[in-house]
Amino acid sequence: MSDYYWLYNEVNIMRLCGTRVGSKLPTPPFVKPTIHYPLSTIHYPLPTMLHPLESKLAAAWPPSEWADVTVAAAVSGGCDSVALLRALTAVKSAGEGRICAAHLNHRLRPEADDDQRFVVDLCSRLGVKCEVGHIDVGRAAAEEGEGIEAAARRCRYRFLQEAAGRLGARFVVTAHTADDQAETILHRIIRGTGIRGLAGTARVRTLGHASLVRPLLGVRRAELIAYLDDLAQTYRHDSSNADRRFTRNRIRLELLPRLRERFNPEIDEALRRLGSLAGEAQTVIDRLVDERFERCVAPDGPDAVAVDLDALADWPPYLVRELFAAVWRRRSWPLQPMGLTRWDELARLAASPTSAARRDFPGGVAVEVAEGRMRLSRNV
Repeated sequence: MSDYYWLYNEVNIMRLCGTRVGSKLPTPPFVKPTIHYPLSTIHYPLPTMLHPLESKLAAAWPPSEWADVTVAAAVSGGCDSVALLRALTAVKSAGEGRICAAHLNHRLRPEADDDQRFVVDLCSRLGVKCEVGHIDVGRAAAEEGEGIEAAARRCRYRFLQEAAGRLGARFVVTAHTADDQAETILHRIIRGTGIRGLAGTARVRTLGHASLVRPLLGVRRAELIAYLDDLAQTYRHDSSNADRRFTRNRIRLELLPRLRERFNPEIDEALRRLGSLAGEAQTVIDRLVDERFERCVAPDGPDAVAVDLDALADWPPYLVRELFAAVWRRRSWPLQPMGLTRWDELARLAASPTSAARRDFPGGVAVEVAEGRMRLSRNV
């Protein structure tokens, strides 16, 4: 344990005893029954001392933004999410809101029930309400014809959205770290991605009626482990993180260590820097697309839009593809099946506004072009 552990806890003991930092700790009342230290008689402000990790959280996500509302923290029981929950409860010292936890039992590992009990017990000790869900991810993956990783992610965010609704949470908070960001960006490069994908995991996005926030994206996992060591806080170890059948694990356990050793010891920071620059570029692109979207895209019946192709005549194909992707996102049409080839096909159709054409696209989307106008509709 670091020296900070003792200083941090000594200050908290002093706070409980109503003693100023730097003064001698009082003799406990049970030793001298005639001496009392009622907290209600203290008229000076109690000293506030945050651990450096807690200060980082407060700087990344100021409590003034969330102290008066309900916040639901996604807690698996692993080191990252346990550190997030402990830091949130430490930083939130005032306000009318509350911290809650949401735990999904994926039923993928024999120790999943032990993880659940650990999280429920931790929340009980912290005085935090815990929402628990159960799902058979293996079965869900088989039903949807997708991999375990993709199914687990889909089920997890669906559960978090539903839990936020039940808890009345304005924010859902996850413990994604700087390490996760580097792994995500490298994973996307390997699979193939564009500027939006290179930007990595977004710090904030919508999740149903709540906002999903990732306040630890600037924090390394080693810092979270050190923080928990300072608190003498235990956490669970997910055995599946060592399973090299999963691509993400091979990236973390094999590829990144090899890149650090043989090519660039600072590869993690280089990837995060790439993500930051890509994010800035994507912000500019989104602004351009939003401005043009309002001018040339209009509703045209149930789950359908019409696009004025003449308004896109002076635009490069890249921005035209981005505009169509914006249509898909705003309409919640399935983006996953739409690869670069299909976006290119849409852009080519838009470049020939006078040629009548009809095409079918993944997800039940039909596209019709006639007389300088493109109609996109979905019927499922």
